[in-house]
Amino acid sequence: MAELLTLDEALERILGHARPLPQETVVVEDAVGRVLVEPALAHVDLPPFPSSAMDGFAVRASDVPGELPIAYRVAAGSPAPGPLPTGAAAGIATGGAVPAGAEAVVPVEAADDRGASVVIRGPVEHGQHVRPQGGDVRAGTAVVSAGSWLRAAQIGSLAASGLAEVVCAARPKVAVIATGSELRAPGTELAAGQIYESNRAMIAAVLAQAGADVEVMPVVADDPAAHRAALADGLEADVLVTSGGVSMGELDLVRQTEAELGVEEIFWGVAVKPGKPLSFGVRGATLVFGLPGNPVSSLVGSLVFVTPALLALQGAASPLPRYAVGTTSVSLRRNAHRDEFVRAVHSRDEDGVLEPIRGQESHMIARAAAADAILHVPRGDGEIAAGSPVRFLPLT
Repeated sequence: MAELLTLDEALERILGHARPLPQETVVVEDAVGRVLVEPALAHVDLPPFPSSAMDGFAVRASDVPGELPIAYRVAAGSPAPGPLPTGAAAGIATGGAVPAGAEAVVPVEAADDRGASVVIRGPVEHGQHVRPQGGDVRAGTAVVSAGSWLRAAQIGSLAASGLAEVVCAARPKVAVIATGSELRAPGTELAAGQIYESNRAMIAAVLAQAGADVEVMPVVADDPAAHRAALADGLEADVLVTSGGVSMGELDLVRQTEAELGVEEIFWGVAVKPGKPLSFGVRGATLVFGLPGNPVSSLVGSLVFVTPALLALQGAASPLPRYAVGTTSVSLRRNAHRDEFVRAVHSRDEDGVLEPIRGQESHMIARAAAADAILHVPRGDGEIAAGSPVRFLPLT
């Protein structure tokens, strides 16, 4: 094997071949997990009118303290009957339209409601408990910028701003294939030498979270003709992801078969652990990833390398892995030659402590179920001391 690429070098080469997909119009409710191609502009001011932040009474500052007649009451969703008369108050619900002339809202708990009148014993500040029109966003300005990955908060912002549709990149069509004659479907009986196949469902789950339209293809036996037929079908997708068959064994047929089908291999091997024998190539506009068969290697490869490619295909402004920061509970020995990814449990308390789980071998996928983070240990000398800040990728 030639000198291994670093983590950053591999990502640079991958992203250099990820060309944005065509755009399409998407209903906002269906846009979660998608990436905006064009900025989404608010249709209205938000709030669209001055509104009350509290249940209470709308007043003029100059009219209080004192007892004021209640001119009318304003419910949420209904306009005020007219301007607020001088020397009067208006009952108002949270979200109700503040009437013209009113300058503040006095909360119910700070007032004595007597039915036809209200007693307000203290002064008020101009603008108190009033949400100004356009205080959140003005009509015609961007609610969400182009290149943003749409999650729950962005979907809520778009809907609140009056947007029923947005322009997004097409969802990448991804074919996922696992290879190996030893693989059997969960729920079936295992013969000697056989194992249950888990990588396809796991990879598909990771890539679906990145906005992909995933097709899980049948398991491929260690047979040249079977490999050729399956990989030829998979290469019709925007992205082909294989699991297994990328090392140097006699039955590791994936890379050889892909070359015969016209795939240009961009690199093979990355200085990471687990997942060193990862391959990446292209055929036309199709991106081709070969992940190692060990389950944790496939998990790390999907998160660190394939997910950024999918986001880049969708035009994400920042497709690189989205690390969070926490602190390590134990000292971590650094590998002089490879970046390492360690499965860990994130405490989610104020310090965000990460506790590596026991059993870090790349075949130990069952132990990964206890982890909710992949902790990144950059290559280098020495140790990262316990209590030091570290980067991690959330698994939830």
